Amino acid sequence: MIFLPFLLDILCSLSFSNTAVTAALAIYPSQPIGLETLLNNNAVVDFSGNGGAFNGSLLPTGSFSYDGLTFSLPSSWDDAADNNVLANGQVLKLDKPTFAHELHFLYAGDGDNASPTLSVFTLQFSDGSSYTINGKFVEAKSWWVWANVNRAAIITPYHFQGGTKNFNATNIYEYSTAVPSESPLTAIVFPSQTTGSRMHVFALSITPSSTDVNSAALALSIRRAHFSQRWQLVNGDRVQAVQVTIANLLPGYTLAQSPSRAINSPHSIEIVGDGLKTLNTGNFSRLVPGDQARVDVFVTGARAGGSAMVNIRDSTGKIIATSTALPTALLIEEYTPDTTSLSLHETPSWWNSAKYGIFIHWGVYSKPAFVNRAIFSWMSTEFLQAPPNQYAEWYDWDIRQPPDASNPTWVHHLDTYGKDVAYDDFIPQFTASKFNASAWVDIIDRAGAKYFVLVSKHHDGFALFDTGNTTNRNSVQLGPKRDLVAELFQTAKDEKPDLHRGTYYSLPEWFSPDFAKYGFGSWPGGLAHNAFNTTPALEPYTGRLDIDDYLTDLQLPQMVDLATKYDTEIMWCDIGGPNRNLEFAATFYNHAMSQGRQVTLNDRCGILPDFDTPEYATFGSIQPTKWESSEGMDPFSYGLNLATNASQYKNGTTIVQSLVDITAKNGNFLLDIGPTADGEIIQPMVDNLLDAGSWLEFAGDCVYDTDYWFPASEDPKPVNGTPAARFTTTPNTFCIIAFAPPSDGSLVVGKRLPLMLGDEIVALRPSGPSSPLAWNISASGDLTIQVSSADVEGVRFAWPFRVS
Repeated sequence: MIFLPFLLDILCSLSFSNTAVTAALAIYPSQPIGLETLLNNNAVVDFSGNGGAFNGSLLPTGSFSYDGLTFSLPSSWDDAADNNVLANGQVLKLDKPTFAHELHFLYAGDGDNASPTLSVFTLQFSDGSSYTINGKFVEAKSWWVWANVNRAAIITPYHFQGGTKNFNATNIYEYSTAVPSESPLTAIVFPSQTTGSRMHVFALSITPSSTDVNSAALALSIRRAHFSQRWQLVNGDRVQAVQVTIANLLPGYTLAQSPSRAINSPHSIEIVGDGLKTLNTGNFSRLVPGDQARVDVFVTGARAGGSAMVNIRDSTGKIIATSTALPTALLIEEYTPDTTSLSLHETPSWWNSAKYGIFIHWGVYSKPAFVNRAIFSWMSTEFLQAPPNQYAEWYDWDIRQPPDASNPTWVHHLDTYGKDVAYDDFIPQFTASKFNASAWVDIIDRAGAKYFVLVSKHHDGFALFDTGNTTNRNSVQLGPKRDLVAELFQTAKDEKPDLHRGTYYSLPEWFSPDFAKYGFGSWPGGLAHNAFNTTPALEPYTGRLDIDDYLTDLQLPQMVDLATKYDTEIMWCDIGGPNRNLEFAATFYNHAMSQGRQVTLNDRCGILPDFDTPEYATFGSIQPTKWESSEGMDPFSYGLNLATNASQYKNGTTIVQSLVDITAKNGNFLLDIGPTADGEIIQPMVDNLLDAGSWLEFAGDCVYDTDYWFPASEDPKPVNGTPAARFTTTPNTFCIIAFAPPSDGSLVVGKRLPLMLGDEIVALRPSGPSSPLAWNISASGDLTIQVSSADVEGVRFAWPFRVS
């Protein structure tokens, strides 16, 4: 139950008209919603339903703040009282109908290392309408995920499973979602309980809209002023990015009301304070009721313990609003190998803007190039993570799982190569004889990708770079006798300097004798047993050198070399497990910073990451934290799989629509290709890459350098069964990308968009933008754009419309 009278004064204090004198820019309001009547689960007794539980002594109590939001947690976590809501269709009614701007959840799914639960929350309004949050569902991330370290609101180092400590980090996450504000919110309907992983809610908070629904004034609030660790070089000096988010807390609007209720001209944001200087303002030109604008302001002079104020200036340069004092934070001058320092690192601006990268799985496994397709018949298109041991690059492991005729990979190997051929016998056949680094980077560039990630070493332990005195199990000493990472990286630097370069690196190795002391699960370490019971019983580990410790003498120095010798910009770890990556990350970040570069680290390195990495999966809704979805062009494998028909590869339509969908939800798309053992990117893959690239040539303005739109990523009410259009935004434009060609001379969008009278809408086409198109908005808020066949002539895959 909730009532919000005390917030009226706050909201009234920040309301002002476009022509008013300077007004107070209030801190973003949030008010906890009581869940006492719905509590039905005890997280420290049996959270998961099978004995899994949090350690209550590690959880915060009482009033809890995160990202500027306030939540109410239990005063104690004891064995006697329920302390969270296990969602099962409960209805939480508000004491009073409330115009709402945003809802905030502290939640966790209870699956053991499971994929996120698809949880459908429904909002009910005074006018009888209802709305499914984000138009589909909320992904409830699991409270713990083996091998990955997630950014979360609350992180504990372990949990209990049947009374035994499980030392995977355990999380409670924060999730915020926009609320349609055309009508007052009356109730929140929780998801029905699902089998498997279930949704738990620990706390709710609400940000109300302004209650003065008839006011002609604006109602602006500062959602966030984050002094980040992102920066740009100006005259050789690092200039700090401050991410500022401004919310317009007025409820939903009509076109007739919009001139006075929205910002509709160029505005700028600056940061001022003792010693602070704004070098580059953040700029935006549109902020309608119920929306938010996010900008970067670049400053110098921030100091520890200092304070700053945010000013908004209108198109004449006049300050129309200013905030109260806000805390500042310094740019880190040198990272240290500890979680306090490293947890502050963030994805760099170039990565956030890039949106699209190419993954390259290439190695010894590219010679057998096989995985049985039948095992993938159950895969889903929504968030469902494929078992990692069913890809072609897992050939060395799969041949032994189990080593008998019930295993399709074992049968394939016996029939194709015979029982006397071991995996390492493929090393000489991994020749790279047709590898042309210049051709590769040209294809990647023409595909429209802004970065690539090359597998430098997979779980078989064979590296594509000079591993020095750690091992000779690499492409310099064996197979091609070439430093393939160096060739590709240097060529990219020389020929495509704007193309960013990354490396995948597997932390464990399946059958390294040196990894045996650290072995776990599907990465046991120790020499492999021959799958066909031939002599010798244990297969060799070709190229191994005597070392004392795997982590100290192999894993860490190899990763440091990739960072400092090869200048990788993305360290895309895999599997996690034992590591010394606190030391690595500090070295990685500091080395890049000394060269004026910014780099990034994913969530599989065993330490706090910059971004999450769902695999063969995408999120169904906007995610507040950065993420990257990776998939093979092959629907069944990252590495080349000769059992896949080329017609099954992702075509231009799938690539483009996947990229747009992910971009609209605040993610990046990492699309994988698998070259042959001799280094060719096969023609069907090239053709599909270039098809997608041809679309990005004329439509890239709706992908690159864009941001997600706060209210929604897609049309919640597509008409006539057509696929939902997606939305992206920039400070001066708004994009509507349709996934089907407009029919009957029009494109209809069933969502109130940030459009105002006088806006210009054009169709983006290979021949150039169309002439401005006629458009109108119905009384219910639906947009109709009048489109002729000539307006979309030559467009394939997706149909982009840009609003200026």
